[in-house]
Amino acid sequence: MTSSAAVPFRHGLLSISAAAVAWGVGGAVAALLLRTSGLGPVAVSCWRFGVAALCLALLPTADRGGTRRGAAVLTGLGLAVSQCAYFGSVQYAGLGLGTLITIGAGPVFTSLGGHLLLGERLTRRAVSAVVLALAGLALLVAAPAAGPRPALGVGLAVLAGAGQSGLTLWARGGGSARASTGAFATGLLCLLPFAAVQGVLPTAGDPALTGGALLFLGTVPTLLAYRWYFSGLTAVPGTTASVLVLLEPATAALIGVLFLGEPFTAGLVAGSALLLAAIAALARA
Repeated sequence: MTSSAAVPFRHGLLSISAAAVAWGVGGAVAALLLRTSGLGPVAVSCWRFGVAALCLALLPTADRGGTRRGAAVLTGLGLAVSQCAYFGSVQYAGLGLGTLITIGAGPVFTSLGGHLLLGERLTRRAVSAVVLALAGLALLVAAPAAGPRPALGVGLAVLAGAGQSGLTLWARGGGSARASTGAFATGLLCLLPFAAVQGVLPTAGDPALTGGALLFLGTVPTLLAYRWYFSGLTAVPGTTASVLVLLEPATAALIGVLFLGEPFTAGLVAGSALLLAAIAALARA
């Protein structure tokens, strides 16, 4: 017989898994936009938050008042930093490498942050996992990148992982991190001045295809995926969530190799394997 406690846990597993797959597909769509539309990573992130905020504002059943203003601002800032840095890493280092480093760095930051900030015990297994993850990241950094400025892309990917980890730690520590209208509006306002300098409107590509891609980014990998993720964190431990989020780089790397012509190298495989082993060890710890 299934216990009542197991039901929300399973729902949480499904929610985080769905969010991870949506983020992986979203990364591929963003990579295509960055190549074809003339938009930069800040502008794509700006459109992403704008579409999500508008959709929530128009929904009659949307939760617009349940999150405190300060919590919405902090969530929006975290989302703006992590997502803008992630799209930058995709542009400068390639979809596969940027996504793998972003997700690989996240569990390391989450494990160390949980120990230092939340008082969670850091076992020998967890320390070994951090070492494995760092070795995997080193292999990924050394692997050939598909983007034009891999060093900048790697740095942005690590920043994106730190931002995502900060949101996870805040949610685990009792913070009110939620995918609300205020959070997405904050992210939009933070990025709009930079996007205005970079260029907000598409300058190339098929307008219908670009519009559809931006609409998809704002709804599925942003509005829905973050609501699924924050909902899942209420029932699933952060380390378990870190394992499930591996579905994102798996999805993104597969799309990058099959459809975007990105390299599939031994270093990429070895680094990914070490990250997988590290995060699995963190989950067991």
